[in-house]
Amino acid sequence: MTVYLDANATTPVDKRVADLVLSHLTEEYGNAGSRTHEMGQAAQSAVSQARRQVAKVVSADHDEVIFTSGATEANNLAILGLASEGDRTGRRHIVSTAIEHKAVLEPLERLADAGFDIDLVSPDQTGRVSAASIADKMRPDTLLVSLMAANNETGVTQPVADLCRLLDDHPAYVHVDAAQAFGKLVPELRNPRIDLMSVSGHKVFAPKGIGALITRKRGFRRPPLTPLQLGGGQERGLRPGTLPVALIAGLGLAAELAVSEHADRIDACVRYRAEVLDGLAPLAPRLHGDPAFVMPHVLNLSFPGLDSEAVMVAWRGLLAVSNGSACTSASYDPSHVLTAMHLSDDEIRGALRLSWTHLTESVDWAEAVQRLQDLLPL
Repeated sequence: MTVYLDANATTPVDKRVADLVLSHLTEEYGNAGSRTHEMGQAAQSAVSQARRQVAKVVSADHDEVIFTSGATEANNLAILGLASEGDRTGRRHIVSTAIEHKAVLEPLERLADAGFDIDLVSPDQTGRVSAASIADKMRPDTLLVSLMAANNETGVTQPVADLCRLLDDHPAYVHVDAAQAFGKLVPELRNPRIDLMSVSGHKVFAPKGIGALITRKRGFRRPPLTPLQLGGGQERGLRPGTLPVALIAGLGLAAELAVSEHADRIDACVRYRAEVLDGLAPLAPRLHGDPAFVMPHVLNLSFPGLDSEAVMVAWRGLLAVSNGSACTSASYDPSHVLTAMHLSDDEIRGALRLSWTHLTESVDWAEAVQRLQDLLPL
């Protein structure tokens, strides 16, 4: 049996979540927009409950949760949705980092093509960006700062809290891509200075195709987003279309479980990490990312003398791992994250990402090591 070690790409759907989703697909299948009968009202009630469950994870108000198809759509809405405000006010400067997900970098490229001034801050070799280096880029006309909470390739957490403190008196909006961190970095994401936050359901044991954008109010004013789609007015006019009630209910339950089981999940992942490192020790792996800031369920590493593609082939049928973001896995271009960290060419070519959950099965590490030792020259 192949052991799945690619949880940063997607997690399995929790059985409890799957049961709830199925019930809304086959039994309580009303449209949340149909308020004239009890089935529609039941659907609307399920959506409202999920909105409260998601909001509670990050200490937001329920009406600050906008459901989307996932973090990619949420990132696009947060970034491109502010463009009109930038044009209106003349604040057309944005600061982000060189290690963001493509779902942030590509919308920023779109704004750059439209005349916005984009500054991307690079990390150090540990994979972490300095909050001070971001703050140093701030200008009076800075509209937005976008910083991921945890990197999808290395698992390195970024200094969101430090940045929020440094920007306390600046009017710029703060956007956090929390796709890898929602339900995992719980206290860190409750900072009221975070104006916009992107959430992905399938990273936290909910189905694919559902996520959210948290739009925190400042006082009584919401972030001035312009919708990217029109038609229907759902989700406060920011995300029109019939609400996928089943998926939304699933995300709500997954969010609630992430908080109630948080400590146990972290403990399990920490123990599993120790098993991974102990099992792979004979190969003397090089770890990429400061261990003090890497999330407990992620390792990015390389083995001296081995290419990542060869390792993945050797482990086929035993371990399912990746050598980068699942969104760009079809590309053989070097990782932009590891390149920004100034790793050597050999380390970048050999880099693998292992990511697990509190549910991940044990691995025959002796077999995994032997398969790779067979690839090494005598």
